[in-house]
Amino acid sequence: MSELVTDIRPLAAVLVSALAVVLIVASYRYPNVREGWSVLAALAKFGIVASMLPGVMDGTVYEWSFAEATGTEFVAGIDFSLRADPLGMLFALLASFLWIFTSFYATGYMRGLNEHAQTRFFASFAASLSTALGIAFAGNLVTIFLFYELLSLVTYPLVAHNEDDEARIAGRKYLFYTFFGGGVFLLAGTVLVYWLTAGVGEATVAFETGGMTALAEAAATDPIAASIAFFLLAAGFGVKAAVMPLHSWLADAMVAPTPVSGLLHAVAVVKSGAFGVARLILDTFGPELTGDLGVNLPLAALAAFTLVAASIIALRKDHLKRRLAFSTTAQLSYIVLGLSMLHPIALVGALLHIPAHAFGKLTLFFCAGAVHVETHTDYVSEMAGIGKRMPLTMGAFALGAASMAGIPLLAGFVSKFYLLIGGLEAGLSIFALALIVSGILNIAYLWPVVYTAFFESEERHDAKPLLEYPMGGKRESYFDDGDDHGEHAHAVTDGGHPDHGGQARGGAHARGSGHADDDPAYAVDVNPSDHSTEDHDDHGDHHGGAPPGGWERTPIREESTWLMLMPIAVIVTGAVLLGIVPDLAVFLDLAVYIVERVIGEAVL
Repeated sequence: MSELVTDIRPLAAVLVSALAVVLIVASYRYPNVREGWSVLAALAKFGIVASMLPGVMDGTVYEWSFAEATGTEFVAGIDFSLRADPLGMLFALLASFLWIFTSFYATGYMRGLNEHAQTRFFASFAASLSTALGIAFAGNLVTIFLFYELLSLVTYPLVAHNEDDEARIAGRKYLFYTFFGGGVFLLAGTVLVYWLTAGVGEATVAFETGGMTALAEAAATDPIAASIAFFLLAAGFGVKAAVMPLHSWLADAMVAPTPVSGLLHAVAVVKSGAFGVARLILDTFGPELTGDLGVNLPLAALAAFTLVAASIIALRKDHLKRRLAFSTTAQLSYIVLGLSMLHPIALVGALLHIPAHAFGKLTLFFCAGAVHVETHTDYVSEMAGIGKRMPLTMGAFALGAASMAGIPLLAGFVSKFYLLIGGLEAGLSIFALALIVSGILNIAYLWPVVYTAFFESEERHDAKPLLEYPMGGKRESYFDDGDDHGEHAHAVTDGGHPDHGGQARGGAHARGSGHADDDPAYAVDVNPSDHSTEDHDDHGDHHGGAPPGGWERTPIREESTWLMLMPIAVIVTGAVLLGIVPDLAVFLDLAVYIVERVIGEAVL
């Protein structure tokens, strides 16, 4: 049995970064001080969360209640409560730890591009982590709804940071999906749960380990209404978890700066959706009631479709961040699928995939951002030979990609192993097959990035059959134009003119033979990168891809600033440690402990 202890630390963990927002704005004239507040707030937040971990692992649940603190109900019959329980700790520990290194990385990134509105950026970043911790520690559906909506509002300035037409459109779409769409579904589901529980006694929306007792009683008399409530809540959380068909906002949000992409796709926003599905299945309906109602199978089928379909779409994305965005859509559905299968081992795999995906995907986004800052390169087809220029960055990318693909000795393998075994033991072979197919597709869309960076040269590199027509590709993308030295090959564009430095812009118009009419125009065209590089282009009019003369071989210590390289090295090390020594990583212990509390028996 859990011991409930009144404690202010859950509230303090939420408020520390909210306080940082004020300090960041007040220090707008002093960039070093402003960024210092971000780092200090991240360290303080992680320290507060970590201080509760030993007690939580020993069965203590720390709670702060608005009603107890003020003597006033927040809403009639509903309290505003924050509870640090094992499931909340999983999300809170992950988010607070990764924010430390994201703060350093964001500083290096924003300064490297001399971005505008940096004070607003760091203030919104801090507010986002405050609301993310509120979601983690929410004690009931009303509290999680409030923080869920606040998260959409405070991250909007980050998505629309560039303030151009594309950013504003993406920001409005983001708000429409996550704030209005997801919020409406979540609120409707919460009201229905309140109404159902009121019919069997005192109305409640408070989370209970293993499911709400009153809701189970109500479902026994009105299973249809209970099922509707489940699907409404699943849709609300599914928007941020990017479950198809509610996913399209996520790829468009790639217009945001890369640290935001990491925040959206690895830590706060999308993980809040996956975490919400975990709260729904484990602590609202409970695995038993979810299975009895049969609502898990439609959700599992939708998740299985999403993880395969999104992986297929990622194959055709030449823009690296958009490829990673669809990868995130697929990877999040691993979590939803594992939760929906309801088998204890699959539940462990789903919960463990929350940190496993975070470490792997944050590595990939950090690397993509470093490449953009240093070389203004955003397209996979422009990256031939870039491993010479950025060996550490692309080496870390290779490890992060391997983790996402589920290669042994990396974090993604451990979580996917549990998911696969859980699916097979549950007799859900079709879902296990979907996991295997998606794993193969992960390799197919991530390996070309690594291969292009390390095993191809700027002058001569292969056509990518999944990016360039015809399917099956050509022997080479480039032709020798009769250069006196016979060394430089040039891509032919739509107009028949060679592009800069032998690089086909975006890989869009390379020709295998030098004849412009050999193939139809390729699907990928030249697009502006995610930021303006007007003030930071070291190569005149050349934007993206190798400069004239090719990439210069760069020592690791010189390929970027320590503000960006240090976070990349730390996060990718975490992905490795989670795969090599998962028993020493607290996240596996937490995942097992959460599932054992829910089902009431040993799991592993």
